[in-house]
Amino acid sequence: MKPDEARKIITVAIEGEIEAYSYYTSISGRVKDPLLKKLFREIAGEEKAHRVFLEEFLSRDIKDMHFDVGKKYFFDSSVPTPPLSPDMKPVEGLVIAIKKELEAMQMYTQLAELSSDHEQQHLFQQLAAMEKTHK
Repeated sequence: MKPDEARKIITVAIEGEIEAYSYYTSISGRVKDPLLKKLFREIAGEEKAHRVFLEEFLSRDIKDMHFDVGKKYFFDSSVPTPPLSPDMKPVEGLVIAIKKELEAMQMYTQLAELSSDHEQQHLFQQLAAMEKTHK
């Protein structure tokens, strides 16, 4: 994967983290149960931290991005996922959020596999693991 392709993928990932943060923040403000409120706030905070990490990664010089140029990134977009909205019914929103967490986990797993630098690989593996816990 070429570095410019990685930049595009990471830009999309940032957009996804922003969408997730907004959704979980909105839901945390609407639920009455204190445990659920706390859970959604925590997940929102983690999504915000992911966004910050990705923005910092994206600000690197392109030569500091270490991806194996011989390997390709694959994403199946045959079934598009609708955007999350705080206006959705709770169950509908959670189903979509779970699907998006799975997609994020798969994306970070692929970025880890495509990384040619051990530290970078480890960072993407950590992001994938966090998304897995959200799912």
